[in-house]
Amino acid sequence: MAGAKNIAETVWQGIQPVADELGLAIWDVEFVKEGSRRILRVTIDHEDGITIDDCERMHRAIDPVLDELDPIDTAYDLEVSSPGIERELRTDAHIDACVGERVELRFFAPFEGKKSVDGVLAGRSESGDVLVELEGKTQAFPRNAIAKMQTVFEF
Repeated sequence: MAGAKNIAETVWQGIQPVADELGLAIWDVEFVKEGSRRILRVTIDHEDGITIDDCERMHRAIDPVLDELDPIDTAYDLEVSSPGIERELRTDAHIDACVGERVELRFFAPFEGKKSVDGVLAGRSESGDVLVELEGKTQAFPRNAIAKMQTVFEF
């Protein structure tokens, strides 16, 4: 079986025209193993938000495309969902789309004595570091130090 990253890229390219036709944006595609299940998770977005009907329409529309592409040689479940209000940021495009939003960064190991930071996403540096405004100052965090980055919704 091809690597999960290659499967995700192949699927993304194959279903992009379908998303465009439905007026939706693909936020992410992941092929993961959770317990004994293998899951192809397609996350969609729209500027007006995503409804369960949007997820259903996308699921139905991409099912035949996936059958034709046949990128996965094992049984899997297809999940189509929205990224949610607190969304994980995994790519440069995710970071760019969420500049100005409150984010939490969790580190693999303590970074400058902290396990995590919470601030306003300021973007990316030319070297690829994640820029976060903390207490009025912009600080750079190396991507390879960040275990998880997600937006934080303030209730």
